[in-house]
Amino acid sequence: MSSQQAASKPAPQSASALPQTSAPAPVVHFGFLTLPNFSMIAFASAIEVLRMANYISRQTLYRWSVISIDGSPALASNGLPITPTLTLEQAGTPDILFVCGGVKIHEAVNDKLNTMLTQLARRNVMLGGICTGSYALVKAGLMNGYQCAIHWENISALREEFPRVLFTEGLFAVDRDRLTCSGGTAPIDLMLNLTANRYGKTLAAEISEQFILERIRDGAYQQHIPIAARLGFSRKELIEVARLMETHIEETLSFEEIARLVGLSQRQLQRMFKYYLDVTPTHYYLQLRLRRARELLLQTTMSIMSVTVACGFQSSCHFSKAYRNQFGRSPSSERHLRHPYLSAVDELSPLPPMPSLPLAADELLDAGRQ
Repeated sequence: MSSQQAASKPAPQSASALPQTSAPAPVVHFGFLTLPNFSMIAFASAIEVLRMANYISRQTLYRWSVISIDGSPALASNGLPITPTLTLEQAGTPDILFVCGGVKIHEAVNDKLNTMLTQLARRNVMLGGICTGSYALVKAGLMNGYQCAIHWENISALREEFPRVLFTEGLFAVDRDRLTCSGGTAPIDLMLNLTANRYGKTLAAEISEQFILERIRDGAYQQHIPIAARLGFSRKELIEVARLMETHIEETLSFEEIARLVGLSQRQLQRMFKYYLDVTPTHYYLQLRLRRARELLLQTTMSIMSVTVACGFQSSCHFSKAYRNQFGRSPSSERHLRHPYLSAVDELSPLPPMPSLPLAADELLDAGRQ
């Protein structure tokens, strides 16, 4: 995999991708510190956005280096290495360094890694974590007082172990000079948001279209965390209730029926939901139905009325009101966002700027936008 150069394949010129300036924009250097057993899909998702940004813009907006502690290629969890891999000294100090983690993250984090990350933080390098790579930053004490995103499998345990870190269940978190991401394909969304913030929403939309993405998700988009993962297996009745709810979305079950099917009283069920999930059973059921509705609106061409019926709502008015309360927009607005251009342009929220770069070049970019 090419890590230092922009894509060499010619790309069609996009008149709207970037403002035309009299000088090239400063190149942002990303470093990807690969730990043993890192997640290949999360790593590739991040880099591919950078590559496509260069390809579409026909400029070297980004360059990247694959790094390991000793310069030897780390094996991903699928057994594949990435070359070329460099030491940090060989790569040079990046503007942004992402720690790329995966399985067995506790074994991959050691004193040498902690020292490297701490030194980079002291030099004001923006630091990030992809998948369980966020754990390396947490372990080094670099996320205290920061919002932190990490894969849902790790959240509960880490909240107990590191109470000073503000763990979020969102896809990614951008908090000052820390960028953390949950993993899987979520790094695509993080990088698209960063690209939109620096080079404009249109370029981000064109990248998402190349990747056949229906929308760019923002950091507030929640990871779907299975109830079994939230609770473990200590409350089998509660997990069975959630299963019943998930399998009865269109033809909903009454609270009385659910309690009878799992052999609990309605009062016991209320107490259990309140204690373990801090919601009522009715509210939990509603959230499940609304999440299913959102999936149908974004991923299918079903009419809003069909979605209303498929998710167990008796009236479109009730559905619309509940949907707006949950997601902050109406079902028709959500449907409007299915087109990549519309979703990317309308939905991206402002992010903090990328690390400090030559002021003159940034001023030229701003002048070109006017």
